[in-house]
Amino acid sequence: MMAFALGGCVPRIEIAPSTEPIVINMNVKIEHEIHIKVDKDVEKMLKTQSDIF
Repeated sequence: MMAFALGGCVPRIEIAPSTEPIVINMNVKIEHEIHIKVDKDVEKMLKTQSDIF
């Protein structure tokens, strides 16, 4: 009889979905810099032959 009385005291957890949509604000600004080191010979070639690219 005591087992039946305690059987009704079981903890219960409920998870209900939200009625409003989830909004993720992603205001992200990405900046990058690329630094290239070149030899003096290559730099001179690039200056004299600008039509290479």
